[in-house]
Amino acid sequence: MEDYVIEMLHITKEFPGIIANDDITLQLKRGEIHALLGENGAGKSTLMSVLFGLYTPEKGTIKKNGKEVKINNPNDATALGIGMVHQHFMLVDIFSVLDNIILGAEPNKCGFLTKKEAKKKVMDLSEKYGLKVDPDALIEDITVGMQQRVEILKMLYRDNEVLIFDEPTAVLTPQEIDELMKIMKNLAAEGKSILFITHKLNEIMEVADRCTILRKGKYIGTVDVNKTTKEELSTMMVGRHVKFAVDKAPANPGAEVLKVENLCIKSKLHSKDAVHNVSFNVRKGEIVCIAGIDGNGQTEFVYGLTGLDDIKSGKIILDGEDITHKNIRYKNTHGMSHIPEDRHKHGLVLDYSLEENMSLQRYFEPEFSKAGFLNKDKMREYSDRLATAFDVRSSEGAKTIVRSMSGGNQQKAIVAREMDKDHDLLIAVQPTRGLDVGAIEYIHTEIVKQRDAGCAILLVSLELDEVMNLSDRILVMYEGEIVGELDPKSTTLQELGLYMSGAKRDRVKEA
Repeated sequence: MEDYVIEMLHITKEFPGIIANDDITLQLKRGEIHALLGENGAGKSTLMSVLFGLYTPEKGTIKKNGKEVKINNPNDATALGIGMVHQHFMLVDIFSVLDNIILGAEPNKCGFLTKKEAKKKVMDLSEKYGLKVDPDALIEDITVGMQQRVEILKMLYRDNEVLIFDEPTAVLTPQEIDELMKIMKNLAAEGKSILFITHKLNEIMEVADRCTILRKGKYIGTVDVNKTTKEELSTMMVGRHVKFAVDKAPANPGAEVLKVENLCIKSKLHSKDAVHNVSFNVRKGEIVCIAGIDGNGQTEFVYGLTGLDDIKSGKIILDGEDITHKNIRYKNTHGMSHIPEDRHKHGLVLDYSLEENMSLQRYFEPEFSKAGFLNKDKMREYSDRLATAFDVRSSEGAKTIVRSMSGGNQQKAIVAREMDKDHDLLIAVQPTRGLDVGAIEYIHTEIVKQRDAGCAILLVSLELDEVMNLSDRILVMYEGEIVGELDPKSTTLQELGLYMSGAKRDRVKEA
């Protein structure tokens, strides 16, 4: 008999209008990294939430070390040595790193908190697993990658032996992803058993021992990773062959749509500008990509461009009009669409329904409102049309509260809304973050269609494959400045990397 640390046998979990998990069996061996692969909304996070006690299944049993167990809540899971890093981190922003790690498992003597021993244990774990953190820093002041380290340390502090990672790389830079892969391998070598939810096939091929595939809530199969290929996994996941390369004809740029002149934006963290003296243009019928390592001013630049943040100096010209100091709605109704980096902060109102979110930037138009009253029927029709076109899956259709949808389907809802708007410029920041290969293929195809229809596309991406595949021109941003302009057809990943690291600079040519 195999030495399984966790067995989930014939699990069924239902929500109103949908069977999220339909008779699924998953078995985790001791000391292995087991990937759970599936499209957005395939039921991966739901299955792991059942294991962690966030949901109670309608049918099925869970075994730990061969014995049946009942997991009614996360405290039961923690007591059984099961920990989980959620896709959207469960941290208290105004607490310190140390306070977040020990929260719920606070050491005390006679009712008084004793942090000294806890701090030593955290720092020992930090050193052992290469998870360097500042225990006194506030969560709101540290990077997303650092926050993930805190989540991992929370699990290790509780001596969990089964570690669940839910889409752990969705918000990380390529460098942070490499680091996390090493950490996961080290944890498995120490005897920890890891369940790893993802739809990034490269990561599965790199770290996983076995992979279980789900599709539309059903179990498709479990394979040994060293005996399969990316192509076979993608076909099992989406049920058809997926193209990894983007099909696109050469660009045929037209008139200038966006012109940025000497843009400077203040940094909130230090005295130096976050964006300094940036100038470039984007024309009709081309995809211009801003590439760079995360934290080099891309976020601040997009905030300034879209109106989410103030501009220190410089000009933004859209279709010949100076929109530098126009408000967000003006920009949205005068030719600018924006797929934001942070879908929860700037893309959605999580407690609104899907139909309300789809109409967020158009509800005041005559089609959707009259004399101050919303036309709910029209909003629902519009939402249903976009959901069908972009395969946005939800349990109750247009009425679904967006917070309850999977991260990938939330992202697809934003992409659908922004691409459907009447616009001349599409600013797409990490547009495929958290999406499966089938959805990525679709979104890339739609972006190219928009380009070919005469739209100007400004893409901001940390995914180097996406940068090289989609771009017609690449602008590299380093420490808030454009340090090079590259042609994706004639450059290499190595050269791009040199510009991104600041090792190479060039004067940007006027387009």
